[in-house]
Amino acid sequence: MRARNIIIGGLALLLTSCGQQYKAEKTVKAFVEENMEAADKISGRDFADVGTTRHISDSLIQIMRHRGAPLFKQGISYGNVPQGELFFLRMRFVHEGDTLQNTFYLNQELTEVVAFK
Repeated sequence: MRARNIIIGGLALLLTSCGQQYKAEKTVKAFVEENMEAADKISGRDFADVGTTRHISDSLIQIMRHRGAPLFKQGISYGNVPQGELFFLRMRFVHEGDTLQNTFYLNQELTEVVAFK
């Protein structure tokens, strides 16, 4: 009986984390499609596992928003900065033969990108 409960709990945790990964990737893909200058010219998108961080301050978010990143448009509209933890997701991709990487910070619901670098 106890082993069965452990297995059920493990499966529930696995399904939850897979759902978070899928949702985060979907949000980042939409953000990239909308805000990258040449989104149709990138290939080989590869995502790392979604993670959480508390080490991103409001001032650091403002700096990332101001700087943006190469290949992305200026004047991007971001989500509101939540209190507490942020999720992050790294995306690797190929552009004109170069392998590049960006890290995207998302709100707790994984529905909006609040900053990226």
